[in-house]
Amino acid sequence: MHVHEEKTGLYGLMAEFDQAQPLVDAAVAVMGAGYSKVEAYSPFPIEELNDIIHRKRTILPKLVLGAGLTGMASGFALQYGTSVLAYPLNVGGRPLATWTAWVVPSYELTILFAALTAAVGMIALNGLPQPYHPVFNVERFDRASSDKFFLVVEAADPRFQKDETTRLLEGLGAKGVYDVAE
Repeated sequence: MHVHEEKTGLYGLMAEFDQAQPLVDAAVAVMGAGYSKVEAYSPFPIEELNDIIHRKRTILPKLVLGAGLTGMASGFALQYGTSVLAYPLNVGGRPLATWTAWVVPSYELTILFAALTAAVGMIALNGLPQPYHPVFNVERFDRASSDKFFLVVEAADPRFQKDETTRLLEGLGAKGVYDVAE
């Protein structure tokens, strides 16, 4: 068991790799060693990394479903309130509550609520907008958008110990391991 040591001014450690496969292998090893606050940066999407690093799933689908159901319920409630409670008009003996006439507006509100929740929820859960991030403090990180691959282990991770984590990253074939200042 590792004791969480006090870190001042250190966001974490960044390991640099020249190719995608060593980054994927390093991510597997780091996650296998018990680290949980890990992030990878690459010039193109690497699908395996999503399954390796981000094992936990997002709450966004549940939020979108809830918002869609709320939109549908509010569509029916709005039309019931106006057609039955506020302005009941009996035209030709037809019933006041005709749910079949209310399907299309309720459907539209379902789509509206779900789409807005998906857009705003994605932005909020991704932590955007984020004009500054500590990884930008590492001079070599500008290469992440062109030809280098980086793996960051955050100092907030319960298993993080600077010397041990540095040795682990160097042992995984990193071309360099850099301190990430906050």
